[in-house]
Amino acid sequence: MQQAKTRKTRRIQQVSATNLFGIFNHAIPLKTNDRITIIHGPNGFGKTMMLKLLHALFGQSNYLLQSIPFDEFRVDFEDDTRFWVSKTSRLSKLTEKEHTPEREIVFQATGKKPFSLRSKPLEEYAPSQLSLIDRLISPLDRIGPETWRNIGTGEILSLEDVIERYGDRLPPELIGEGPRLPEWLVEMRKSVPIRLIETQRLLNPTRSSRRRDYDRTITSEYVVTEDSRHLVEVIRRKLAESATLSQSLDRTFPARVISPTAQQLQVTEDELLDKLEKLEKKRSRLMALGLLDQESGTAFPVGSDQGIAPNTKAVLAIYAEDTEQKLGIFDELAQKIDLLTTIIDNRFLYKTMTINKEKGLVFTSRNGTILPLENLSSGEQHELVLFYELLFRVIPGSLILIDEPELSLHVIWQEQFLKDVQQVTQLTDIDIILATHSPDIISDRRDLVVELQEPKNGRL
Repeated sequence: MQQAKTRKTRRIQQVSATNLFGIFNHAIPLKTNDRITIIHGPNGFGKTMMLKLLHALFGQSNYLLQSIPFDEFRVDFEDDTRFWVSKTSRLSKLTEKEHTPEREIVFQATGKKPFSLRSKPLEEYAPSQLSLIDRLISPLDRIGPETWRNIGTGEILSLEDVIERYGDRLPPELIGEGPRLPEWLVEMRKSVPIRLIETQRLLNPTRSSRRRDYDRTITSEYVVTEDSRHLVEVIRRKLAESATLSQSLDRTFPARVISPTAQQLQVTEDELLDKLEKLEKKRSRLMALGLLDQESGTAFPVGSDQGIAPNTKAVLAIYAEDTEQKLGIFDELAQKIDLLTTIIDNRFLYKTMTINKEKGLVFTSRNGTILPLENLSSGEQHELVLFYELLFRVIPGSLILIDEPELSLHVIWQEQFLKDVQQVTQLTDIDIILATHSPDIISDRRDLVVELQEPKNGRL
């Protein structure tokens, strides 16, 4: 049987943009050893846009690449190869309304043949395709045949605005099949797992009902509530994995007792007692973290003066090995929960966070009252949502882009932020680029900062 091909993950060394907004030339070398890079600069210099362009390049948002003004956006990898996109702009034929910009972008990479991609003229969109936009892009409320309102900001968007901003969320069959992408480009854009955490991260707009095209009920769910449900599912999967392993080990237990290994027969009483004691401590820790049900007593009376009968040592050695495997399934999840709980409990005043495998995230006030998640302050929600995202919703090897992590955070929390993020990167094997205005986020880590520069000819 042929083995599946392993996707090659690349690490980025530098990101650069030429003539961004027709003004700026930015080069951002990543702090790869520290795994955290901070982009800093005045408003309007393109901090957020650099994150969005990087996300668009690997997140396959061609419409965003076509709509943002720049000449070239380039990524340099640690293996001395490059991947970049350049663009040209020209006018298409005169329509009944006006000249429609027809944008063309050109993808290139080291040793690869350039590939051009041209935007689709708006008049080619069918009404049926437009109605499907309503179902797929939840922040938008359609208020006219080719007009939408962003329910989060109240901004009115034209069809062109929607395509430019949200085209990456629409499948090709809804907006036109387009040209077949070369294999090298598809693989290149998959080689950097990437996630963008934007400033609006507390609410997730949803549609609760639909009566006709322009009349629908829009609701917003708190992301902390969604995270709590997600954690319940994560724990459920781990428990199911543990149950499957337990069934397998229990089924073979009698045969292994009858024919123990030499190592199991030769284990000393001290070695066995030490292992059993460590397993009890581990079991207690998992119960305290909410991953296992609370139980009284211990599975084995560790520390008793009765000793272990010689004919039972091998049985207990097999039991200890099995228990070690069963509990080991929870190791990674326990580390993440432990870190999240430590970060949150060190920040939140007069309340404590616990984990419940049926309820997820549970907050209790100092007087014992259970607090609804949506009653947490905006700063508390920002902190919880962001660190939950980093710990539980990203895959190892990812590049995470964070825009303005300081939102709603107290100065003391901002000063502690980088130390917490460093612990997360060590545990989850991710790289982070964050854009901030806050000197308190930077704190004493100026070595991680890349300052965006104004044009050489000065302010315009």
